[in-house]
Amino acid sequence: MKSIAFGQYYPADSPIHRMDPRAKVILTILYIVCTFLCKNVLAFAALLLSAILLDLLSKIPLRMILRSLRPLIVILTFTSLINVFMTKGEHLLTPNWQIPFWGGHIWHIQIYEEGLWNALFMILRIVVLLIGTSILLSYTTTPIALTDALERLMKPLKLIRVPVHDIAMMTTIALRFIPTLMEETQRIMNAQKARGADFTSGGLIRRAKSLLPVLIPLLVSAFNRAYELAAAMECRCYHGGKGKTKMKILHLRFGDVLAVLLVIAFGAGIVFLNRYGFYYTMK
Repeated sequence: MKSIAFGQYYPADSPIHRMDPRAKVILTILYIVCTFLCKNVLAFAALLLSAILLDLLSKIPLRMILRSLRPLIVILTFTSLINVFMTKGEHLLTPNWQIPFWGGHIWHIQIYEEGLWNALFMILRIVVLLIGTSILLSYTTTPIALTDALERLMKPLKLIRVPVHDIAMMTTIALRFIPTLMEETQRIMNAQKARGADFTSGGLIRRAKSLLPVLIPLLVSAFNRAYELAAAMECRCYHGGKGKTKMKILHLRFGDVLAVLLVIAFGAGIVFLNRYGFYYTMK
C-alpha cells in the first residue's frame, strides 16, 4: 500500500499544499509536457533539478517518494534493455556478438553509446514523471479538492451536455480506492499463504496461475465495495452535481498564476537547451 503514490495524501504545510488545486492540475499537465520535451544532457539535468526542487518545496520525505518507485523497477529494467540493445548509432562499444537461436537463426547483439544514453534518458524521464505528478497531485491534494478542481476546469463542457461532475467524481473515487485495493490484495495473499499457497516458486506461467485464487476474491471484494459505496451515496440523497454547493470556494492567488508562468518559462528553457546539444542529443 505504501508503495503506491496515487490516492495517498501526505498532510504538510508547504507552498504546494496551499496552492489552488486547479493550478496544480494545470501544472501537472505542463510538467508532463516538459518531461517529453527534454532531448539532451542539459535538458535532463534541468528536469532532474526541478524534481528535487519540487520535493524540497513539498516537504515530503524523500524516502516516501523513492518507495513509490519500487513498482516501476520492472518497467524501468525492460525499457532500459530495449533502448540498450535496439538503438543503433555511430559509436560501437562492443563487438558484434552472435548468439544462436532456435531454428538456426543468429542474433546479432551490438551495444552503442547512443543506446546507453537513451536508456539513461528514458529512466530519468519515467522517474521524474512519477515524482512530479505524485507531488503535484497525489501527495499534496486531497481527493475532494481534486474533484472540485477537475469539475471547475471541465465546466465549459457542460454546454455540450457532458456530465462533468460525474466524470470528476468517478476519477477521484478510482484514485482513492487504488491504495485500498492494494491493501486488500495483500490481505488476500497473506491469507492464501497461510493456507499453503506459493506465489514465488516456479516459472512465469505457474506463478500467473497461482494468482487466480487471489484475483477472484479481489474482484468480488471490489464489486462489494462498489455496491456499498453506491448504497451509501443514495442514502445520503446524492443526485450528482445538480444544486450542489461548495463548502470551500476555490480562489486563484497570485502565487498560483506565478507558478504556472514559471513552469511555462521552464518549458521554454528546455526547448532552448535542446537547441544547444551537449555531448549527446536524442534523435
